[in-house]
Amino acid sequence: MTEEDFKEGQVLLIDKPLEWTSFQVVNKVRWLIKKSFGIKKIKVGHAGTLDPLATGLLIICTGKFTKKIDTYQAQIKEYTGTFTLGATTPSYDLETEIDQTFDISEITSKKIYEATKQFIGEIQQQPPVFSALKKDGKRLYEFARSGEKVDVPSRNITISEFEITNIDLPKIDFRVVCSKGTYIRSLAYDFGKALNNGAHLSALRRTKIGEFSVENSDTIEGFEESLPR
Repeated sequence: MTEEDFKEGQVLLIDKPLEWTSFQVVNKVRWLIKKSFGIKKIKVGHAGTLDPLATGLLIICTGKFTKKIDTYQAQIKEYTGTFTLGATTPSYDLETEIDQTFDISEITSKKIYEATKQFIGEIQQQPPVFSALKKDGKRLYEFARSGEKVDVPSRNITISEFEITNIDLPKIDFRVVCSKGTYIRSLAYDFGKALNNGAHLSALRRTKIGEFSVENSDTIEGFEESLPR
């Protein structure tokens, strides 16, 4: 691809590495394009944040295609990952330490499969307090990290598919197809509650956004190698 191609607009599918923020991926892609073509400015943005502890599909738009970001963000997403039963964390994932433990000896496969049914369709979900959503001009995680209490309103989301793919307690592997705005961390926490227990998200990978699949994505290293030197 040429400099003009990137300015006119490209959709890049990147497999986000573990522990990278989505913004770090955007900044790296922008820097690589600028370095490759010796240009000072190029618009680059992503369509849908992935948490640092998640991997998988990140849609990166360049140039004029950054105007299409909202369209891509609104599309249905698919995730795979792992819930760990018997313990909760304040962030609902491994970003924070375990704050409560539960006995899982009464948990059966039947109860696990049954619990998925209450999450199918349009449901109310409360986003995690450890999130980048804003309230009163402040990120929720800023409240959380300073120990301030904050009310996080629930919102409507849609889960069209929720499949348990493997059970090896305390680990439960899953696949979820859901709408924009769904927090899989919150799903983990709520799933634990549905079992009268506790759970947190211990692994997450985004596999699809609309018709785009992580199978067709490139690593950051692969993208770098594709650029002219």
